[in-house]
Amino acid sequence: MTTSTTPQFAAPAFTGPRLRAAIIDLDGTMVDTADDFTAGLNGMLAQLDATETSREEVVGYVGKGSEHLIRSVLAPRFETAHAQDRFDEAHAIYQEEYAKINGRHSYLYPEVEAGLVAMRDAGLKLACVTNKPHRFAVELLQQYGLIGYFSVVIGGDSVSKKKPDPLPMLTACAQLEVPPEAAVAIGDSENDALAGRAAGMATLSVPYGYNHGQSVQTIKSDGIVSSLLGAAKAIAAHNSTT
Repeated sequence: MTTSTTPQFAAPAFTGPRLRAAIIDLDGTMVDTADDFTAGLNGMLAQLDATETSREEVVGYVGKGSEHLIRSVLAPRFETAHAQDRFDEAHAIYQEEYAKINGRHSYLYPEVEAGLVAMRDAGLKLACVTNKPHRFAVELLQQYGLIGYFSVVIGGDSVSKKKPDPLPMLTACAQLEVPPEAAVAIGDSENDALAGRAAGMATLSVPYGYNHGQSVQTIKSDGIVSSLLGAAKAIAAHNSTT
């Protein structure tokens, strides 16, 4: 996941005012859901009489929303025109299949709840912003007992654009009543950093998620932290000097 020539964790190079909010991604940042995606997609593909996918294939597609995920899986299995023709059917089947298994094959990453507790106790407002459909995001956060930490949950269908567009981030900041420059975006992929930077936020990356199959070192963020607890410590260190 990371290169041996670059330190895995570097001290974040924050600039700007005291941070008052954290906008946190879900899939690949708080919960490893790759096996959920794989199971849901295989349920869909079986009904389309197409060959199965694998976790290894799926992790390269995660992070841009379910529509992108489905199109990416259909592309190598159907001719281009046929894949487009089958998309609406595939999307409907996938939603049904995923609803059956949401969270069943997933697990919480280490130090997620400890990090959320530390951020909350430090007075940060918290939002979860994900490209996952809102209802699935809420269900997953409820399953792991995390929903109560978040004042705002923005899903991929909550606003008209998904990450890497800044709109979901800006919407979360507006609902938290915190200016973007006083918020930090935390995620596992370039999409999270791109959306955060475009919104005028600080950005942090965790090294254990998906990032479309690319090394975390390719992400242009303000720093790589070991976990959400590591993020909480980095934020506290920054705030102690501002």
